[in-house]
Amino acid sequence: METKQGAAPQFSVDYFGARIPLMEYLGLVPEHIEANLARTRLPWRVELTNSRGDVHGGTLMAVLDFTLSAAARGSLEAGISMATIDMTTSFMAPATGDLVIEAHCIKLGKSIAFCEGDIFNGKGERVCKASATFKVIRPRADGSGKAGTD
Repeated sequence: METKQGAAPQFSVDYFGARIPLMEYLGLVPEHIEANLARTRLPWRVELTNSRGDVHGGTLMAVLDFTLSAAARGSLEAGISMATIDMTTSFMAPATGDLVIEAHCIKLGKSIAFCEGDIFNGKGERVCKASATFKVIRPRADGSGKAGTD
């Protein structure tokens, strides 16, 4: 993704109606979205690992953050985004190989969403879990196209 200075990078992956350059950089693959549910996949590659060869905890948290927020967006109209308020992550085992991230929105209010999710390895073993709270950000009613928080 090398670009000339000042040139905007080109991203091609549709992350359930959003363009997320970081997720594309990490190689996250959007697989499924529906009301209150999202699933993504993270193919293993050496650039995502720590000194032991396991997928780095920061990478796991980043893909969980996105997939959790997507689960909430699955019940909302296009153009609504999320801002993370809080996220708690528990690492249960080394994350090795290709990973599947599954997330559920357990409560969606007008302005706040509560979500939970897990990361599974290729054997179906849970290696990480998280819960998060998101601020629902709706486009401004004035038609400016800018997101608002009211």
